[in-house]
Amino acid sequence: MRIFLAGIMQGSLAHAAVHDQDYRRYLKELLAEYLPDAHVYDPLADHADSIAYDDALGREVFLRHNEMCRDVDVLLAFVPEASMGTAVEMWEAYQNGAAVIAISPLAVNWVIRFLSHVVYVDLDAFEADLCSGRLAERIAEIRERR
Repeated sequence: MRIFLAGIMQGSLAHAAVHDQDYRRYLKELLAEYLPDAHVYDPLADHADSIAYDDALGREVFLRHNEMCRDVDVLLAFVPEASMGTAVEMWEAYQNGAAVIAISPLAVNWVIRFLSHVVYVDLDAFEADLCSGRLAERIAEIRERR
């Protein structure tokens, strides 16, 4: 199973900075433990300095990551607040048959509401379903229906 780890980076920040990215390490550890056969791609892992990329490289990386979202089994999106990049990734994955799993308190936001197959209000709720095996069952059900 190929999982793309999407999530807030710049969000609505008006200056060149990124939100705390500790959630990525935590999610990768959980996925490694409970879905050990999954291949998890974290776009930040190879692009930790992306905030400093020039326009050409930034555009190339942004577009390549969006293309990757067209060819995954699962997109796991951490969206504690609005994130335009994550919204694009969710769209690409959803349109191309991936199971889209969101961790977000924004359940009324149309991107979260209409592009997610499953929404967890926070990391604790996600972890509970992942540890119980319920998330793996949900992913299988979604993939079978699509």
